[in-house]
Amino acid sequence: MRLGSARSIGLVGLKAFIINAQSFISPGLPYFSIIGLPDASLSESRERVKSACSSCGFRWPQTRVTVNLSPASRPKRGSSHDLAIAASVLGAGGVVPVKGFEDTIALGELNLDGSVLPITGVLPILAYAKEQGVKRVFLPEANMEEAGIVPGIRVTGLHHLGQLVEAMGGRADYHPSRIVADSGQEADISLQDQSPFPASNLDMDQVIDQEETKWAMTVAAAGGHHMLMMGPPGAGKSMLARCLPGILPPLDEREQLEVASIRSLCGTLKQYGVSDTPPFEAPHHTASMASLVGGGTGLATPGAITRAHCGVLFMDEAPEFSPRVLQALREPLEIGEIILSRAKGSTSFPARFQLVMAANPCPCGYSYGTGERCTCTPRERARYWNRISGPIMDRIDIQTTVPPVSDLGGAGLEHGRSSAEIRQQVVMARKAAKKRFKDEGWTRNAQISGEWLRANTAQKSLSIVNEAMRKNHLSLRGADRTLRLAWTLADLDGRYGPNADDVVTGIMMRTRTA
Repeated sequence: MRLGSARSIGLVGLKAFIINAQSFISPGLPYFSIIGLPDASLSESRERVKSACSSCGFRWPQTRVTVNLSPASRPKRGSSHDLAIAASVLGAGGVVPVKGFEDTIALGELNLDGSVLPITGVLPILAYAKEQGVKRVFLPEANMEEAGIVPGIRVTGLHHLGQLVEAMGGRADYHPSRIVADSGQEADISLQDQSPFPASNLDMDQVIDQEETKWAMTVAAAGGHHMLMMGPPGAGKSMLARCLPGILPPLDEREQLEVASIRSLCGTLKQYGVSDTPPFEAPHHTASMASLVGGGTGLATPGAITRAHCGVLFMDEAPEFSPRVLQALREPLEIGEIILSRAKGSTSFPARFQLVMAANPCPCGYSYGTGERCTCTPRERARYWNRISGPIMDRIDIQTTVPPVSDLGGAGLEHGRSSAEIRQQVVMARKAAKKRFKDEGWTRNAQISGEWLRANTAQKSLSIVNEAMRKNHLSLRGADRTLRLAWTLADLDGRYGPNADDVVTGIMMRTRTA
């Protein structure tokens, strides 16, 4: 009996776990089996591993080869475990020392010629490996730049399986197309060393007029409030929404790492890089449920709401989205994460995003002012807006109307404040809130609990909210969100605590399109 073992790391969502690949070469008819709940792509690794090992000069045993992936009770997904499976078989075959992989992780997809292909999810995998005290990690060479984000762990980039054999003290007969330089260096690159994702070139001072909506966006950015813009086509709703990341405070190091981990899992980190600019996601109104919340046929794919984590989720033409898709936003808006449950297991993704919705006043878009251009019937208008349910609207803090622009101005037109100027004001308001909540763990007013609001807001301000509730203008949730808006207005004005005018303004901002 000959045994060989190696370790890999699997992901369920962003949660990692160590996988032990143990190979057993035993007498019997030639057969190669992988057990331990592998998915289809992992089951297909049998042919990839067999061919890749042969490319290193290893003569595949003409007996039974069994690979067990433990823990056997957890499903294993993806082709990133090819390298660990190959290493365990080579250990069982005596090509590499059996104890060579005790403190080592091997990750990578194998090609038939033995070359090592890049994988996704390297950043959360390496962060977990560091927590578990792993001494060394072998990765595809193409993932080395991403691996540099996690310092303090020795990472070796591989171009061919033969390099792994040689690194572990074995001999391999292979002919890679090129030799990897600097392999085996310890990764020690901080987040600040990465190339930042280029910010949008849209600036608030490029938006003609719409000063009232710009102020509403300033309030939304300062407090982290969700927002709905309603106006006719061409009024500038989409342009305003795309300016929002430019006025939000920069991400701190923890948030940058969370966003980078999500992009790593999506395979887009190399494209976007690591940046302190909040992400911006704008799914099309035909988006399916799975594309928005994630999962699909498996559990490992983040949706748009997770890709917008720590940033902005913009839903243009919001009433055109499927009502079922819109209803899926209710829990993430409340708890800041999405929990996916399927027959084969469950996982959760972070989803703490700022929602911005844009909508026309009616299906044709011209039910504003006198409405003389509108061709919609009252029933069509009601059906159009009923697609956004009451519970969703109740979670929208700010509702604002974006009127049509009637004057293009000219060379002498005075533009409003730039994004940089607004951002400075937003940052100051966020700092005031963070200082106030240093013992609570909150960073923005949108996170304040109702209990804290009722205990710390002046009685005169509370009485105004109570009166609005008695007249059914506000629900209990709406009352709390109104008070959060009032605290944001006070922060922007440099005052500690809202006054009666702030509360009245907060009620108006919540119910303007009602």
